[in-house]
Amino acid sequence: MEYISTRGVTEAVDFEGALFSGYAPDGGLFMPSCIPLLDRATLQQWSRLSYPELVKELCSLFIAPELIPRSTLDDLINKAFSRFRHKDVVHLSRLKDGLNVLELWHGVTYAFKDLSLSCTGQFLQYFLEKKQKHVTILVGTSGDTGSSAIESVRGQKNVDIFVLLPKGLCTQIQELQMTTVIEDNVHVFAAHGNSDEIDEPIKELFGDVNFVRKNNLMSLNSVNWSRIMVQIAHYFYAYFQCAPTLDTTPLPVVEIVVPTGAGGNITAGCIAQKMGLPIRLVAAVNSNDIIHRTIQHGDFSLSDRVKATLASAMDIQEPYNVERILWLLSGSDSHLMKTLMEQFNVSKSLKLPEDLHRKLSETLRSFSVSDEDIVGAMRRCWEENHYLLCPHSAVAAHYHYSQLDSCDSSTPRCCLAPASAAKFQDAVLRAGLVPQLPPEITALTAMETQSTALQRGEDWAQVLRDCIAAVVERW
Repeated sequence: MEYISTRGVTEAVDFEGALFSGYAPDGGLFMPSCIPLLDRATLQQWSRLSYPELVKELCSLFIAPELIPRSTLDDLINKAFSRFRHKDVVHLSRLKDGLNVLELWHGVTYAFKDLSLSCTGQFLQYFLEKKQKHVTILVGTSGDTGSSAIESVRGQKNVDIFVLLPKGLCTQIQELQMTTVIEDNVHVFAAHGNSDEIDEPIKELFGDVNFVRKNNLMSLNSVNWSRIMVQIAHYFYAYFQCAPTLDTTPLPVVEIVVPTGAGGNITAGCIAQKMGLPIRLVAAVNSNDIIHRTIQHGDFSLSDRVKATLASAMDIQEPYNVERILWLLSGSDSHLMKTLMEQFNVSKSLKLPEDLHRKLSETLRSFSVSDEDIVGAMRRCWEENHYLLCPHSAVAAHYHYSQLDSCDSSTPRCCLAPASAAKFQDAVLRAGLVPQLPPEITALTAMETQSTALQRGEDWAQVLRDCIAAVVERW
């Protein structure tokens, strides 16, 4: 399996090369050169597998055994999931009115990103130990990625991680999950800007090929293919849990509703579709609705500003993984992607070609919700089920509730739940509900914190360059 850039200029790499990259040197994102198509017999066989077993099967399709032998791959994935609180790693809650909630948040930081990052951390360690190599990880976060990335590599001697968070725009718990990790290899920066603004210096550094090479710079944001790869398992597991039978022809369709920010998770869903999984995908967004406008109208253009919402991890205006989805739907047309994305990078506005927009709207449905919708879904779910949703999960649940009276209500539906409500006390309180806090979360407020401020007006890219260089000199 080779990996190629969506923009087609960079030479192909193997899984190890894709793992240790951020953006491809040509500015694109790495994708597998071909997507394996699964037959009916394989789907029926996989339907009996646990979530960890599905991750193993899927990863083995995208990682050559010459790089990681299958038995070693299985061991790494077992170790990755050993810290999860639920015995099944993920869990489907079947609630009233056909609301199926796939809980992806039973990892250390109570967020779905623990699933992909725990595996990615194990893959990194395998290659680093094998080659006695050191890497520098640079990550921007809108809330959950930073803490999950930190937990995947904290305390490791051959990794330093630099995390940028948007000061005051994460919840207090999300911020504390990062700033309370006092380790020599963890470096947290609290930037006075929004999620899109902290992506700019990160893109600048990854665009400097010499700096990347000199400092072994890599990313654990969802630009990293490894994260997308593991997340494909969410869709297979959701399908097998919710499909009424696998004995009919054709196989039944399951609709999967995906709370969507930067688009990594929905990209994994599109790949699962390409692999032959009969799912219908709905991208559910908050008021930052660029993905919704792109699907509905072909309008991939920035709004005048990022809007702060209760679903803060989705407060993103530049969902970089859309490039991967468009590349898939264009028939892997790298020349087209390069032209379109270079245009977007200059003007921050793009009208999709008619044929590409048609394919996108046929592949994805979309829905945009307000904070009032989020609060209403949280309240209804509690009143009917005594079940607390996080605001991001409530974005998906609102879509489900809105569809109950539709003519297509017989199609089974699964809502992906990316985080625990325990991380979003303010949203729970706004819904008039009582937060339920586990002791690990409560303990954070009494712990020592450590971070470096990035003020407006500073050259954030230069500050990062200097800090990374100082750390690398100590290797």
